[in-house]
Amino acid sequence: MLPRHAEQVLAIYQAGIDGGDATFETTAPTWEAFDASRLAEHRLVAVGSGADGVGRVLGWAAVSPVSDRCAYAGVVEHSVYVHPDARGRGVGLALLLALLDSTDAAGIWTVQSGIFPENTASLALHARAGFRVVGTRERLGRHQGRWRDVVLVERPSSSVT
Repeated sequence: MLPRHAEQVLAIYQAGIDGGDATFETTAPTWEAFDASRLAEHRLVAVGSGADGVGRVLGWAAVSPVSDRCAYAGVVEHSVYVHPDARGRGVGLALLLALLDSTDAAGIWTVQSGIFPENTASLALHARAGFRVVGTRERLGRHQGRWRDVVLVERPSSSVT
């Protein structure tokens, strides 16, 4: 993911936000805020070719550290978003598996995320990628005027000992 992808990445993020079941966020951040909060070495885009449009961003994945405490240095929270026109075509799984390859190679020992239970497509995607459900955090936060539960999923690395 490079700065030239910024506009498309943020538009895909906003489309996910607008769907109502992707995040507690209500608007996509500026590129500067997005860039500052995600680890540069673990940011990916899926770029189209042919009928998808050469250079068109179809989806993205990125990670953020969960804490600045040294005990959690190998734990990250990730996001994966796919353009509405590209959903159901394997883009999300390809991005997520590539992201896991990247984090494994870097010695990251746990990749986690929180998913609204209503986001069944994301839960299924994460199960296919080897994530396990840790549990449900009930009434974790208010979103669009109502309390939302969040399913915590994680994927411990099998290559980091």
